[in-house]
Amino acid sequence: MPTISAHPVIIAVETSSEAASVALLRGDTVISRASSGVRTHSQSVLPMIQELLAEAGITLKDCNAVAFGSGPGSFTGVRTACGVAQGLAFGANLPVVPVVTLDAMALACHQRQGATDVLAVLDARMGEVYWAQYRFAGGAVLAEPQVVQPAVLSAPGAVQAQGAPVFCGNGLSAYADAFAGVADGSPANVAEIMPHAEQIAQLASLALAAGRTVTAAEAQPLYLRNKVAYTQAERRDINAAKAAGGA
Repeated sequence: MPTISAHPVIIAVETSSEAASVALLRGDTVISRASSGVRTHSQSVLPMIQELLAEAGITLKDCNAVAFGSGPGSFTGVRTACGVAQGLAFGANLPVVPVVTLDAMALACHQRQGATDVLAVLDARMGEVYWAQYRFAGGAVLAEPQVVQPAVLSAPGAVQAQGAPVFCGNGLSAYADAFAGVADGSPANVAEIMPHAEQIAQLASLALAAGRTVTAAEAQPLYLRNKVAYTQAERRDINAAKAAGGA
């Protein structure tokens, strides 16, 4: 496993939404690629990673860690990012850094808007949103967000901000009526900010420096819904129970 230097090299993968992105961080420099279309995430991520490594003139084994957006987000998307990160890390014997997608959104809002108080809200579909609130201390462009309200799944109308944070994320546009009274008060609110591999890589560098990594086998997605999908066996049991109940 490569020795971790003061200028780490990190590959990051983010596929929790409709847009897939990958990033390569080397010290303070980040380069990235992105593509759209959930159905193509699994096909597009590895070629984009290969492009970044080729552009940088390095191989995966020259990296210090693999990071991924662990969720919350699309069930299939976060599984894809986790699986890709695990495969890369296994193959190159690298540690893995899971990064919460809402953390990455908050950092992007902090970097673009200079916001010190941020509420990230991501469309969770089915009439719900994932959201969390953060605070940034100091004026550093790259800073780890302090969690004010941990990530939670709720109806849009149940989002309760502390103070007057800047809102960001596609939940604002997906549920515009629900957020009209709370999110429209600040011109800095940015609906287009979404999880991106660049911020995943940047936050991963801070976690790596602090020793907060896991092995490839330990890497897990972050799910906020108790049950998103059933196995075939579970569906058979459910259907059998329904049939028995109706008999």
